[in-house]
Amino acid sequence: MRKPRDYDAELKAMEDKARELKTRKVQQLGELVIATGADALTAEELAGALIVLAETNDAGKREAWAKRGAAFFQGRSRRSAPAPDRDGGGAQTQPGGAQPASGGTGAA
Repeated sequence: MRKPRDYDAELKAMEDKARELKTRKVQQLGELVIATGADALTAEELAGALIVLAETNDAGKREAWAKRGAAFFQGRSRRSAPAPDRDGGGAQTQPGGAQPASGGTGAA
């Protein structure tokens, strides 16, 4: 005979997972606001700008924004990559040196 399923426990686990994912998303959005320097804006300015972005249907603008965002993330990943396991070289550009020689991050 099969063991009966505990639907309450499964539902609770799914709710916990959904809550965790939402929390992570909110945290990542906050980190993005800070990383882009948008935290210098007031909440009203930021909300207004985001509303305009969300309402924009111009494919050309959205494509340009996407390219600019991709360039931001590519440049940021090179600058902010941790380098503790690297033997220092004393060069000022060292933080970018933590990437593989191929330059790939796997998320391109």
